[in-house]
Amino acid sequence: MRHQPRKRFGQHFLRDRGVIDRIVSALAPQPGDTVVEIGPGEGALTRALLERVPVLQAVELDRDLAAYLRQSYAPERLIVHQADALDFDFCQLAPPDGRLRVVGNLPYNISTPLLFHLLTQIGCIADMLFMLQKEVVDRLAAAPDTPDYGRLSVMIQWQLQVESLFDVGPESFDPPPQVDSSVVYLRPHSTPPVTVTSPETFARVVKTAFASRRKTLRNNLRDLISAEALNALGIDPMRRAETLTLEEFARLANAL
Repeated sequence: MRHQPRKRFGQHFLRDRGVIDRIVSALAPQPGDTVVEIGPGEGALTRALLERVPVLQAVELDRDLAAYLRQSYAPERLIVHQADALDFDFCQLAPPDGRLRVVGNLPYNISTPLLFHLLTQIGCIADMLFMLQKEVVDRLAAAPDTPDYGRLSVMIQWQLQVESLFDVGPESFDPPPQVDSSVVYLRPHSTPPVTVTSPETFARVVKTAFASRRKTLRNNLRDLISAEALNALGIDPMRRAETLTLEEFARLANAL
């Protein structure tokens, strides 16, 4: 199929068979796995996945592509959900005695909100392997006190192990994006790296702390906690959010 890529959907179709093989090898799907592909597009990665698993679930927003995929594969092998992944209930696909393995070449214009959406359903996900904009993968894996470290880094690393696998150039796509890409492997921690009393409070603290990167904690968090209370926790109120470790964010949130 030759589908006219739709800019509003952020469509850049992966063409490089070598990259596709590396993605499938990295995921290493087994016949008994429940695999879900987000944004299968024209089915380049889909075909390779179906060589390894008997049944594949796919979530595709584009109606034309969803119809094409349904026509191309037996319905008992490829189950296509024509839906917006940002609103989709992935947990409904999980087997009673297992969890999902999620993979995809994600549209770059929705990658961050989609990752946050998947975090809300992490209890039914075994692992995830995604092609993302390299800049986003750098942020996912960033260490404290580095330029790429931010809210996304903290929220992801709190719940997931992050492993950047390999980079992919624009020439591997049609149409070529104007940025480099990276493949990243994400897996829930077997043991949480920090203890968080209230996930809601933790998320609020992290979001508020990074509301203005150039401002200090004293300014960004003034409606949540006083400078004196920060000092009592061993956190200098004149520091900026990007200097705090995961443990320090947890300590702050738990105090609140």
